[in-house]
Amino acid sequence: MSSGFVTGLFSIPEGMAYASIGGFAAPLGLWSGVVPTIVGSMLARTVLMVTTLTSAIALTSQSVMAAAGLDPGGIGGIATLTVLVGLVMLAMGLLRMGAVMAFVSTAVMTGFTTGIAVQILAGVVNDATGYSPTSSNTVGRLVEAVVHVGDWDGPTVAVAVGTVAVWFVARRVRSLRALATLVALVVASIVAFLFARDVETVADIAAVPRSLPPFTLPDLEAFPALITGALAVALVALAQAAGIGAAVANPDGSKADASKDFVAQGAANVAGGFFGALPTGGSLSRTGVATSAGARTRWSGIFAGLSLGLIVLLVGPLAGEIPMAVIGGLMLIIGAEIVEGRMADIRLVARTSTASLAAMIVTFGATTALPLQQAIFIGAALSIMLTAVQNSRAGALIEVRREGGGWTVHDAPAVLPSHRTTVLHYSGHGFFAEVGPLDEDWPDTTRATDAALVVSVRGSLGVPSATFLKMLGRRSAEMRGAGVGLVICGVQPRLRALLDRTGALEALGPQNVIAETGTVLESVERGYARAEELRALMRAREE
Repeated sequence: MSSGFVTGLFSIPEGMAYASIGGFAAPLGLWSGVVPTIVGSMLARTVLMVTTLTSAIALTSQSVMAAAGLDPGGIGGIATLTVLVGLVMLAMGLLRMGAVMAFVSTAVMTGFTTGIAVQILAGVVNDATGYSPTSSNTVGRLVEAVVHVGDWDGPTVAVAVGTVAVWFVARRVRSLRALATLVALVVASIVAFLFARDVETVADIAAVPRSLPPFTLPDLEAFPALITGALAVALVALAQAAGIGAAVANPDGSKADASKDFVAQGAANVAGGFFGALPTGGSLSRTGVATSAGARTRWSGIFAGLSLGLIVLLVGPLAGEIPMAVIGGLMLIIGAEIVEGRMADIRLVARTSTASLAAMIVTFGATTALPLQQAIFIGAALSIMLTAVQNSRAGALIEVRREGGGWTVHDAPAVLPSHRTTVLHYSGHGFFAEVGPLDEDWPDTTRATDAALVVSVRGSLGVPSATFLKMLGRRSAEMRGAGVGLVICGVQPRLRALLDRTGALEALGPQNVIAETGTVLESVERGYARAEELRALMRAREE
């Protein structure tokens, strides 16, 4: 219960700050931490995951609302977006699409989250300095703010810098480390109230009501304009939440299930849409606060939502006295922490490959220059392209020879040797992009006599592409024409059924397709014996 209370307190500044940087009314950030957090914690398979508003979701939602031509102050449009996001998440979860997040590469996610951090920093320039940049580009706003440092408002900057200083000191005190953000919020707000009364406050932007989340109804007319955007917001939210299961293990040792977490977040958004919430997803920062405060069960998240609602109901108007400069200072900290937290991944991606580095840079550029819903689609496309390129390089042929009572490994021959059986092992997926390189590496069989070829596919070719099967059929026909036997061994039952359905089994000859067994190389031994039989039959025909 105590961890839930701490998380609820933390949700006041962070929720209002995230709503504000997205251009939404600050109270919506509060409501996003009540009903969605309770429902999400009740259903999540990652039991400590806290479902609430995050900076990336707020910024993506802002982009989606703007692209649809809807007012971010229109509660009906916001409710529509939140419910649609929930329905998309529910559909993805029920269709067991949790595995799809594996296709979003580390390079792309690093570029995206780093770009989000820069968006956060640029989004709070006005709150932290009192200067409002006019540039439409994220990086341009930061550069413009630095260039116009002389136009910054002194009291506003003093409050923001003081907030960062208090946070820094609190982080150095072991007992206050988990509450550093809350301590900075309270101390800086009190000091500003006493000595900087002219600094803009949350109440100057939107009043914080002393009430429970209001009942809201979606605007049905907004549905068509928000469907595509809802998918983008859902992908951003789910991508952020996907890493929580790996980062925060379940205390009872049970395994996380991304698809069931999708369902939990979907239900949280559908419910939250009717109670004044913005779209929400798994929050790593809020989950980290809960775990550092001692969370052990899903009840921590449930109590976090209940505590937040109770705090707002009892002392809500006091939150309106929080200076925007304080929130700006806290968001500068959060943005800097995100960048710092991604530095290891940035270095890893940069050292991995040129393609990965390019994907990270392109995604970062798209995130800082384009609407976020477009950036996530570009990132997803880049991830798919990288996967395709990597898979195209996965297929390989190697020769294995029976020597000294065992099997040794060698490079595949360019020309199939005559007067013996050659055994090649294929490692790959049968992906269509593998076919070109594989076809080039296939031994030339046109000059071979008294020869046979065994191709082992044990552990490979789960579901080969039609392009792969077409190549195999062509090579099989060429070898038959040249009088060279072909045996495929290590074949899984599913692959044999596919060969049968497509007619490839009949073309190869059922007796020349050897099943995979539980003993390593047993199918190779059987395939080799069958190939020797084929050579003997061909020699007998020639005689």
